[in-house]
Amino acid sequence: MSTEAVLEGLDPEQREVAEAVQGPVCVLAGAGTGKTRAITHRIAYATLTGVVTPQRVLAVTFTTRAAGELRSRLRQLGAPGVQARTFHAAALRQLSYFWPRVVGGEPPKIIESKIAVVADAAKACRLSLGRSELRDVASEIEWAKVTQHRPEDYPAAVVKAGRKPSTDVVDVARLYAMYEQLRRERNLLDFEGMLELTAAVLTEHREVANQVREQYRYFVVDEFQDVNPLQKLLLDTWLGDRDDLCVVGDPNQTIYSFTGASPSHLLDFTREHPAAKVVRLVRDYRSTPQVVRLANGVIGQARGARHGLELIAQREAGPEPVFNEYDDEIAEADDAARRARKLIDEGVPAREIAILYRVNAQSEAYESALAAAGVPYVLRGAERFFERPEVKQAVIMLRAATRVGADAETDGTGLIHTVRHVLSGAGFSDRAPEGAGAARARWESLAALAQLAEDMAADNPKAALPDFVAELEERAAAQHAPPLEGVTLASLHAAKGLEWDAVFLVGLVEGTLPIVYAETPEQVEEERRLLYVGVTRARVHLSLSWALSRSPGGARRRRPSRFLDGLTGKTTTHTPVRADRTKRRPARGPQPCRVCGRPLTAAVERKLGRCEDCPSELNEELLIALKEWRAQVSAEQKVPAYVVFTDATLQAIAEHDPGSLEDLARIPGVGKVKLDRYGEALLGLCGP
Repeated sequence: MSTEAVLEGLDPEQREVAEAVQGPVCVLAGAGTGKTRAITHRIAYATLTGVVTPQRVLAVTFTTRAAGELRSRLRQLGAPGVQARTFHAAALRQLSYFWPRVVGGEPPKIIESKIAVVADAAKACRLSLGRSELRDVASEIEWAKVTQHRPEDYPAAVVKAGRKPSTDVVDVARLYAMYEQLRRERNLLDFEGMLELTAAVLTEHREVANQVREQYRYFVVDEFQDVNPLQKLLLDTWLGDRDDLCVVGDPNQTIYSFTGASPSHLLDFTREHPAAKVVRLVRDYRSTPQVVRLANGVIGQARGARHGLELIAQREAGPEPVFNEYDDEIAEADDAARRARKLIDEGVPAREIAILYRVNAQSEAYESALAAAGVPYVLRGAERFFERPEVKQAVIMLRAATRVGADAETDGTGLIHTVRHVLSGAGFSDRAPEGAGAARARWESLAALAQLAEDMAADNPKAALPDFVAELEERAAAQHAPPLEGVTLASLHAAKGLEWDAVFLVGLVEGTLPIVYAETPEQVEEERRLLYVGVTRARVHLSLSWALSRSPGGARRRRPSRFLDGLTGKTTTHTPVRADRTKRRPARGPQPCRVCGRPLTAAVERKLGRCEDCPSELNEELLIALKEWRAQVSAEQKVPAYVVFTDATLQAIAEHDPGSLEDLARIPGVGKVKLDRYGEALLGLCGP
């Protein structure tokens, strides 16, 4: 790729970032403004112009998914040798390499969770702690370590920081000291110790520092507002006395202060580097003007903001955000599920819808509501995708297929057919199983792999099965899971860095957002930023809601979040939505079969309007014509056939044989979007 090609398509501010290839650079990048695009093009431009070789670049971010995304984009831009890693992955790689030379002996075992060691420390200290208390103590130890406080300093540090741990601070200090003792005795190393030890090795061994600094001469750090003191210490150690550092971040998205992260490193960057170039990215390409206006309204009320990042929408207009008030949480969840179902029927893929909440305990009501509505969902933060048994099995089968030359060497469709054929051996089929149990979860995992093959074929029609397997292996190493076909349920913290076409922000009441233990002005402002993060996840559709009581029939004493004050405009719905007791989930009456009258429970039966084994007047010729038409449309649009219409919907059309758009609109699965898009074509097939 030529240098000019790398710069093509960048807006003026993004281009300014890309061309600032030397010296300290600070990029203040608002949500949806293309910061990843800007920094990857900057790296590619620097390598193509000879400023630095790809192997001398270290791009650091906070999640394996983000690191995988950076590597993928850099490969496409002609800079495949760039190292893109998390702080911990980069530190572990260096520590493992230099351990035999500078330390020797058996290297320590890395522990991902402190809980087991903290439990042993509690026993040694003769303290009785429950699971949640152990988890809280582990979090306190992590905070103390990243902020560089030793056990003896912990009580004073907690008071100064205004933290209120659930366990007595003196007991936490004792447990912290015992935890460190047990960890050393067992030759264990936690993530914080990994960073600290790497920095110590570089500081104490000049030859090691010189080798690392010779290897990495050019640094880019993403999400710099989330850097904690320990990570900053390691970064400074990597840099030495050099200043080829580009940092990127958004102070408005600082939501991890409770873990030790501080936006001061980003906001004070020019104090540390007076000659730094500062570029502001404010053109929002993600969200509609209506969503951007609300986001600016949320953050515009923040106290003490000193960076002036106000987003400017670049997309076409869309629907106004909707504000809804409910009697209780069950009604709120039911309506969110109903509206998610409606969006799916109108053509919005389920994977492009998210329901976001403040705490994970809120998910249960939405899991039940979505299951009752027949809407597939994915619980973010649950089991890792590439560790699922069916995914492991599928990857093994695909890898074996490459060895026997199973790839169809035709065009992009060859890869798609090959992958789907191999996956069929693992239980994949074109039609999803009914219900929301284990069989459905297994099918959705395999469907995600099939969709990933379609995406690869669309991007590169020459892609073959070995390319696909290599992509899977790289994604597995980086835990970069493909999107699953289901509505995402996630906490606001877990949603950071992601985006969807439609977002439901739920449970927006005082005591939940801001959370009840946010007492200081700084803590309350962080809760406001959390809402801002939620709003900016939405591309087009945005709903904000709250319930006046927790349970049906409860006292309606809750108040909407203070962060919504002044934001509900006249064009939005801001009236109480009371639960229809006849439709509450425990008493909801199933749709009757139009033939025998039996209640219909399966989703496919509800779509057909009858029991599967009841007689019907099926126009078989019409059904064949509909399936042929669907295959042609799916090929033209490069989407799976079921995205156009499911088999059940086509069968329902063939049974009803509609004669008008009104008749067609009455068939479940034919929403407004699909009616507008395909209605006339379908009626043409149905005939007079």
